[in-house]
Amino acid sequence: MAELMRTVTVKLADIYVPTKLAKTLEAGKVESRAEDILEHGLETPVQLRRDEARDRYVLVAGLHRLEALRSLGEDTVEALIVHARRR
Repeated sequence: MAELMRTVTVKLADIYVPTKLAKTLEAGKVESRAEDILEHGLETPVQLRRDEARDRYVLVAGLHRLEALRSLGEDTVEALIVHARRR
């Protein structure tokens, strides 16, 4: 049986955030998540799917965690690669 989910280190610059998802971004949540990450680390990985046709990763879940990492100056993230349908 093929592995359905795996964890990889991904450059933040290589992650595409779909417009529909980006519209749900709330600055207050990003700030709160950033503080939590500083105190406890990233406890729940962001979820990505691989878009082979465009050679990129697409964010499936974890927008505020991703943006919190960006605001903290991180370059990479440990992400869970999932098989998800396009929305």
